[in-house]
Formats: sequence, C-alpha cells, structure tokens
Amino acid sequence: MPDISTLFLFSLAAGALTLSPGPDMVLIASRSAAQGRTAGFATWAGIAAGTYFHALAAALGLSQLFLAVPIAYDLVRYIGAAYLLYLAWQAFSSSSAQADIPTEPKTLSVAGMFRQGLVSNLLNPKMAIFVLALFPQFLDPAAGSVALQIMVFATVLNTIGLFVNGIVVLLADRFAQIVSENSKVTKLLNYGLGIVFAGLAARLLVDSRQ
Repeated sequence: MPDISTLFLFSLAAGALTLSPGPDMVLIASRSAAQGRTAGFATWAGIAAGTYFHALAAALGLSQLFLAVPIAYDLVRYIGAAYLLYLAWQAFSSSSAQADIPTEPKTLSVAGMFRQGLVSNLLNPKMAIFVLALFPQFLDPAAGSVALQIMVFATVLNTIGLFVNGIVVLLADRFAQIVSENSKVTKLLNYGLGIVFAGLAARLLVDSRQ
C-alpha cells in the first residue's frame, strides 16, 4: 500500500487534474443540465468505471500498446470520435422531435447514461496514456503489489472526481430546474448537449499524441 505522503502528493496531482475543465466535466455538466442530477451522477459513474478499467489495463501492461503501436492509438481515437458523433446525432434528433411532438422529451435510462459515460471514457486513449504517465511516478515496488497500488490511486482519483463533479452536477441540475418549464430553453439544452458531443469528437480527432 502507498504511504500517507505518497497518497497526499498523488491527491494533489489528481485534484489539479479533476479541477481542470475537460471533456468529462463538460459531458457530466451537459447531461445534468439536460436530464437532471440522476443523469449527471450516472454519467460520472460510467466515467469512474472507465477509469478503473484503464487503471487495470495499466496494471496488466496493456496500455503500453498505445505507445508501442501508434496505429492502435489512432484506431481507438477514431472509434471514440465516431461514437461521440452518434451521441450528437441522437441529441439533435431528440431536439427536432420536440418541435413536432408536444410530449415529454425522450430521455435515456440510468443504465444508458452510465453506458455513455463508460464507453466515452474507454474510447478515449488519452485517459490510458494519462494513467500510464502519471501513476508510475508514485509507485513503489517496495510498498507491495504494484497492481494494488494502481487500483488504490484510481480509487483516490475517482473519489476526488466524485466530490468535484458532484458539485458540477448539483449546480447544473439547479440551473435545469429553473428553466425546465420553458420548452424553448429545454430544446436549446438538447442542442447544447449535441454540440458538446460533436465538440468532444472534433477534439478527439484533431488531438495529437503529445
């Protein structure tokens, strides 16, 4: 197990990462504003599960594939971008349908939102590279199982992420409650969600490995 000083230093690094606005935070905030706090926390849970997967992959050495075989990195990047574009199309389609049908807007199930967060995280090779680059700096073979240390660090990262993104969820949900009775604003929120997905896809496509 990592000692207290190592956990403290890692927590500082993880906190700085989590507080920096990025794709995960934007996705969580957008989901929360469009469908409420349950949607936001379900999306975060999927992202957190993805973080554990990347940590486990790093523990098994699988993430090094992205460093050794550049085409593998690009393949996952393109698949991730395609998935995000599909989510953008769904959001825009939902907004268009609202204009013609005066019924409750179609929403995803909790499982569906969890799956979106999970798949988005899994198809982001940057996360695998981040885990592979950051975690080894805090590993100490003399402190016990390296795999266990990596999973502990992943838990610390997710715990800090829950606190930070939990605040984002609550603030975004509060905003959504204020405007929920305005159908035009609801439609704009769905369009905004679509733009977020499309933007994340574009970011993934143009991002380099550096």
